[in-house]
Amino acid sequence: MKSATAQALVVYALAGLAHAQAFVVEGSCRDGQPHGAYELKMSTGQLRVAGAFVNGKRTGSFLYWTAAGERIAHLPFDDNAMNGTVALWFPDKGNSKPKVEAAYAAGRLHGMKRSWHPNGRVRAELRYEAGLLLDARAFDVAGKPLPLQEARALAERDAVADASGYATLDRMVRDNLPCKAASVGDGKTNTPAERETRS
Repeated sequence: MKSATAQALVVYALAGLAHAQAFVVEGSCRDGQPHGAYELKMSTGQLRVAGAFVNGKRTGSFLYWTAAGERIAHLPFDDNAMNGTVALWFPDKGNSKPKVEAAYAAGRLHGMKRSWHPNGRVRAELRYEAGLLLDARAFDVAGKPLPLQEARALAERDAVADASGYATLDRMVRDNLPCKAASVGDGKTNTPAERETRS
């Protein structure tokens, strides 16, 4: 139960990122599309998002921080699709702890995905290929292994929570582009959450 609560708190923390805040966008445009370095800051100067665009498509690392300056996410992109190792952290008053590390290829989970309980113990070790779950191991907050069926159910719940969190982070950028009339890439989001929504 504690881990479900912790998951909910992280989703809530991510959702809190996008609530009505006065942001300052630093970035440039080429042919009406975001192009080059991108920063999203609060009116106080606190950095919330840093990344880069090439011809309107996200590329490289997008890093996210809370209003208090705690790093909470690293999302790597290649041609507007997540590609590389995603990392999420539990915000914890200056002592952020790992929440998730997940390998992505062409916008889909591909390879190992590991998650941790807020106490630092391993929560799940999942193996994916092209977005399909191949193997699942999960543990309770004390480190006791869970049955395979529970591990697979946890993986499904996490996929929903992660998709919601990614969509919130993505919306923060989409709602604050340096080019007011621009859309990112093809106008469709290529985070796992929004790809699932379009399917």
